[in-house]
Amino acid sequence: MALTRRQKQVFDFIGEFIGAHGYSPSLEEIGQHFGLSSVATVHKHVTNLVRKGLLRRSWNQNRSIEVVREDDAPRAVEIPLTGRIRSGKPFESAGDREVLTVPSWLVGAGRTYALRVEDSTLEAEALKAGDFAIIEERRAADNGQLVLALVHGEDVALKKYFGDGPMVRLHQVGLVAEPSIVSADRVEIRGVVRAILRKC
Repeated sequence: MALTRRQKQVFDFIGEFIGAHGYSPSLEEIGQHFGLSSVATVHKHVTNLVRKGLLRRSWNQNRSIEVVREDDAPRAVEIPLTGRIRSGKPFESAGDREVLTVPSWLVGAGRTYALRVEDSTLEAEALKAGDFAIIEERRAADNGQLVLALVHGEDVALKKYFGDGPMVRLHQVGLVAEPSIVSADRVEIRGVVRAILRKC
């Protein structure tokens, strides 16, 4: 599983702190250790580690972070394969009859599902026919995230999202091209792409 350098440092520090004290560090103590003045930044690192299945915590409680041992973590889970997506067209719903088995760390905090890519016209976005897009249902995204969005109420896009005040920039992945610039009120985020799975 891929971790950023800082995520690995935070994960290691939490494990060492719990081993030494018998309880988890607070977000403030983690921030002090790494010289981070923003608790929000620490919270983001911890949240990402929770989403990847390496940590767990109780909601809204201080010192509730636990390191998930490998033996405790489910290795795979089933998520619904809810439909297919074609370039520029709304995805077709398949209901929840089909499922896809994925590593547990791919499942986000929100409802997570898969869409099958149906055509190769999305190749410019690093997607090929037969790929599966693993999507966490959300209505907002951070800059630089690959999102599933409805544009102008009609066109479905899988693009990198950048909010810029009243406008939104949507970048194609893997292609040097001018981004689409759209009024923010014409872009409806449906989810954030957590991974692209491809059969070799």
